[in-house]
Amino acid sequence: MNALILVDLQYDFMPGGSLAVPEGDQVVPVANELISEFDLVVATQDWHPADHLSFASQHPDREIGEQIDLAGLEQILWPDHCVQDTRGAEFHADLKQGQIDRIFPKGTDRLIDSYSGFYDNGHQKSTGLGEYLQEQGVQSVTVLGLAADYCVKWTALDAVKLGFQTRLIERGCRGVDLSPGDVHRAYQEMQHAGVKIIE
Repeated sequence: MNALILVDLQYDFMPGGSLAVPEGDQVVPVANELISEFDLVVATQDWHPADHLSFASQHPDREIGEQIDLAGLEQILWPDHCVQDTRGAEFHADLKQGQIDRIFPKGTDRLIDSYSGFYDNGHQKSTGLGEYLQEQGVQSVTVLGLAADYCVKWTALDAVKLGFQTRLIERGCRGVDLSPGDVHRAYQEMQHAGVKIIE
């Protein structure tokens, strides 16, 4: 069975959002076009408490984009985004949400961030996504969403590590490119790990 994984198609990552990914909204029609082609569709959802320690606002002496040590892991400080029960955390209204079989929240622990849809950044806790896909008999996954150089990348890399044949739809992704070239490097890293990039 082949599953489609939609990564973080939420308002805060769309133009006008607090952590807007350039052209992020252009991914939604691609997702809608592909949803009907898959046996199983799952979505990840950034779902942060308001005092999440990945937010620069929780570190008065720090700026957005700075890197800190958080629980022994390198952590980029982000603007407040995808706070639980806010509009920014909602999926884009145009997304065909009725055809999503299950949603997996991530980043719910204020002490550790979670880029991957499968685990937190320390690989200490599972979101349940990997177990769910295995229970459903999924062998291959196709990934798209936001952002290519963070949550999409780590979701795809973890999918490969868990033994899923993994494809990524490039036209269904957009990136942050915090440092110029980040998106290109992310695609290279994914390909090197065994992710098949579909243009």
